[in-house]
Amino acid sequence: MSSIADYFPYQSYRNNQKEMLEAVAKTAREGGILMVDAPTGSGKSSVIAPLLAEANGKKIFVAVRTISQLQIFIRELELIRQKKKRDLKFVYLIGKGNMCPLGGYGDVYRRCEGVKAFSTALMQERADRGSMVPSKDKMILEQIRKQDRDHPMICPYFVNSRVFVQGEDGGRRLIPSPEMRTKAERAQKGVVMPADLHEFAGSVCPYDLMLSAARGADVVILNYHHLFNDDIREQLYVTLQCEPTDVMMLLDEAHNLGDVVQGIQSIRLSETDIENASHELASIRGKVRGADAVRHVLPRIAEFMNGLRRSNEVEDWFDPTIFNRLLIKGSLYTKLDDILDDLLSIKETLREASIQKAEYRETAIERLCEFLFRIYRSSSDPAFLTVYVKDGDAVNLEVRNIDPANRLQEMVSMHAATVLISGTLAPVESYRRYYFGEMPVGTLSLPNSFPKENRLVLGSRDITTAFSRRQNSENTAAITAYILAFAKLPGNIAIYFPSYQLQSQFAKLCDGKIRSKQVFIEPRETEEANAALKEFISLPSQRKSGVMFAVCGGKWSEGLDYRGDQLTAAMVIGLPLAPFTQVRRMVNSYFKRKFGSEGEFIAYTLPAMNKALQALGRVLRTETDRGVLILGEERFLDPEIFSGLPPWMKAELKECDADTLPGILAKWK
Repeated sequence: MSSIADYFPYQSYRNNQKEMLEAVAKTAREGGILMVDAPTGSGKSSVIAPLLAEANGKKIFVAVRTISQLQIFIRELELIRQKKKRDLKFVYLIGKGNMCPLGGYGDVYRRCEGVKAFSTALMQERADRGSMVPSKDKMILEQIRKQDRDHPMICPYFVNSRVFVQGEDGGRRLIPSPEMRTKAERAQKGVVMPADLHEFAGSVCPYDLMLSAARGADVVILNYHHLFNDDIREQLYVTLQCEPTDVMMLLDEAHNLGDVVQGIQSIRLSETDIENASHELASIRGKVRGADAVRHVLPRIAEFMNGLRRSNEVEDWFDPTIFNRLLIKGSLYTKLDDILDDLLSIKETLREASIQKAEYRETAIERLCEFLFRIYRSSSDPAFLTVYVKDGDAVNLEVRNIDPANRLQEMVSMHAATVLISGTLAPVESYRRYYFGEMPVGTLSLPNSFPKENRLVLGSRDITTAFSRRQNSENTAAITAYILAFAKLPGNIAIYFPSYQLQSQFAKLCDGKIRSKQVFIEPRETEEANAALKEFISLPSQRKSGVMFAVCGGKWSEGLDYRGDQLTAAMVIGLPLAPFTQVRRMVNSYFKRKFGSEGEFIAYTLPAMNKALQALGRVLRTETDRGVLILGEERFLDPEIFSGLPPWMKAELKECDADTLPGILAKWK
């Protein structure tokens, strides 16, 4: 029988690490759910060791959000293989968009489905003529050479990945090619980093290669969508020939799970979608039953959206009952179900036609069909809200999931065991209730394992970004004083704000007064933000330093490792609460009904606190890092919010104000 020591690749445990690993082992052995809040430096990635020790033939799926997190687990598993278990097999699966080398327009999953179906049919046809190795068939190769690269019908990588063999019963089977099998075995037993995958795969399909390798792997690292998107997950489990009851899940960065699940379960419909749907219906007018009837419904949706344009609210709820009545009124339909029945038939016809033309985009009718189905569902499920959102002059309708609990509870109930880990899952009991309600769930919250003397934690008692005081000149002057005092600290520092608007406001107030450092302001565009960030973190190597004005929950605040002197201090100005719209009031009311007095904290305050803690967490990434963390918002000292901070932060936090801050920081230097 295996033990944790058989898989733990280090000579000694970090503080509190053994307790965490033993709790994970117990959950894996007995089944169930465990939520672990473990700050940076706790050795979270090593929880894979007790899962392996207790696997007993079960697969382990590690779900991550980013490539950098995936690479952390690749390194951990390779260390286990080198030092403990030479026969350990592991692979990864990331989104097809990153793995598919074929190219072309449209949705990559739909394109893959379409070209595989066409390629398989062609390969079968040629096999009937005795061509058992598709990659050597001259006719197939000629068609590949001639096809439109923007609208491919045949996938050369899939063709190179398959061969035919005769079965004992005289039938014929399509199996992985010798090259595919060889590379799959190498991928299981070696390390192929994502950046090297295309080169490693060569002429075979990279996704198919890793999927083939995953069948015999002990551990599969994948992104959230592989597990929480129903279509992708179901296909994955069929391909891997495994049942959920034979799978243990490790969910990394678990504080993001709610947002991910809500995003997957929500859908938005634009005015452009309505226009495109009308064009699609016109193209099949008189050819498909129901096309004319549905087409006459579309102007009613456009009329409804146009009426919302006159609203003064940027975002608000709309009544799905009124929406449904408007659709049916004066039409050939008596209820929404009938519209959906016709749309389903039309959707399949259009989808097949698109694939035949090698157009792999989502049709507007498909989107409309899914939207109306979600509208229908929202009428009986309070976890979904019907919302309109104005973006300039454009109006979008949305069916928004506001509570991920049902999907999460369904998922964990299907699997043998589930472990959720994060460095900011505090307070863990609030996340437990949010995700799992009254289900039996184990929780564990670890203290900060880094030396206390290497950090200074401050909380301000005299500044706020509360809307009622944003125009207060004394408050604005105090925030500016905080920033200027903070900017005098040595090294690279970061200041995070609740919004781009506040970031811009205070960057303008302070830019000309910060002369000792280069000022960086987080851009909205990803490419521009990445270039500026690269320049910022390179400053220490040039014996320079900078001040970063960034946004909580933005591109520079989560999922990044600022190692060593790349970032020596961080300050969050304000509590990054979501705008308090009518929709937000409805969400809060829903959670108050569900959880009572704690409901608003879970629904509204907890996400804001997590954004702030994620931003501050960029500073102390290793045991030798030294840094200053400032919660620049008096609301953090409110008893309810203060109680939700991590225990180590509550114990170490010292109050300050604009007058005392310069002296405190001077002593830290």
